[in-house]
Amino acid sequence: MKITTWNVNGIRAVISRNGFNWIQKIDPDILCLQEIKADQTQIDLTYIEDLSEYHAYWNPAVKKGYSGVLTFSKMKPIEVSNGLGIEIFDIEGRFIRTIFSGFSIINVYFPNGRRDHSRVEFKIDFYQKVIAYIKTLHSAGEDIILCGDFNTAHQEIDLKNPKQNLNTSGFLRIERDYIDALLQENLLDIYRKKYPEKEEYTWWTYRAKARERNIGWRLDYFLISAKLERRVIDIIIHTDIYGSDHCPVTLILED
Repeated sequence: MKITTWNVNGIRAVISRNGFNWIQKIDPDILCLQEIKADQTQIDLTYIEDLSEYHAYWNPAVKKGYSGVLTFSKMKPIEVSNGLGIEIFDIEGRFIRTIFSGFSIINVYFPNGRRDHSRVEFKIDFYQKVIAYIKTLHSAGEDIILCGDFNTAHQEIDLKNPKQNLNTSGFLRIERDYIDALLQENLLDIYRKKYPEKEEYTWWTYRAKARERNIGWRLDYFLISAKLERRVIDIIIHTDIYGSDHCPVTLILED
């Protein structure tokens, strides 16, 4: 089984650039998109031939052209639920849970704290609510795959210039502490567990040719329940796939 996550930074822009032309090659069973910036009325998915065999589950933001998550799945889930049940977060379309036999996949788009730190408190509140949600699922014996754009680089190895960014949202100590808090809920950052010393990034600013120079951040994660680790074959960061300021990441599991 292959599960791919990708912050598309606007699905309409990706479609206009033929940015899904890699789908057949990688062939994910489940595709989790973040920051879609559109809803069902604005996109005709039949024009994306490579996605025609997938079921599509949307959770767009109320505000047009903003945020939103979308999960594609070849398999029909047992159940789908949107949001955390908290209006201030749910109106921004940041959370979809798809339930399958044996585990849930949570497609999540964590808020950006912004350069002026004006949304750091909102971001931390969202982290806290996601942690409480994960705790509830684990207490019920459910295994979880939490994936998406976390908008935080966890450790110094996860961004090119850590010392210059100690006061930048996305690498603030308090934000990184909440990645720690998630991992304390019996979750594994499976990329870092599998590749403890590898330096790869999933996001690059559009400024100053950062991607060409590989001055990036690892912001896109798969956190999985510890019991699922035995099923992990590999996790791949697709730095060769363009179309967004993020690149896709694929988790490969034994069926």
